[in-house]
Amino acid sequence: MKEKMNKRFYFDTYALIEIYKSNPNYKKYSSDVGIILNKLNLMEFANFLIRENRENEIKKIFENLGKFNVDYSDEDLVEAVKMKINFSKERLSFVDCIGYILARKHEVKFLSGDEKFETKKNVEFVK
Repeated sequence: MKEKMNKRFYFDTYALIEIYKSNPNYKKYSSDVGIILNKLNLMEFANFLIRENRENEIKKIFENLGKFNVDYSDEDLVEAVKMKINFSKERLSFVDCIGYILARKHEVKFLSGDEKFETKKNVEFVK
């Protein structure tokens, strides 16, 4: 019998793309896992799809993933700005910063393969 992971993760755009591309290292995150993300991740994912000439898939992906959207407060945005400033040498994106803040807020790990997050706390780093 298959054991459910019963885990939740904040999926950053890197993770979404790797799952979409069937990266075997992300296989265990493609089912039986709780997902949270925000619409900014969907925007970045749409950018990827358009660059891959797969714009026709955007609507379906937004319908499937949109239900996992979590909103952010003004305070979350300020925390994301502070994070971006604190790690200015790493040149983190605002989208990644807000995602990382939301992962902490919702007490889930930030799932990413972005090397900038490899050594940060509360990150499930998968290449």
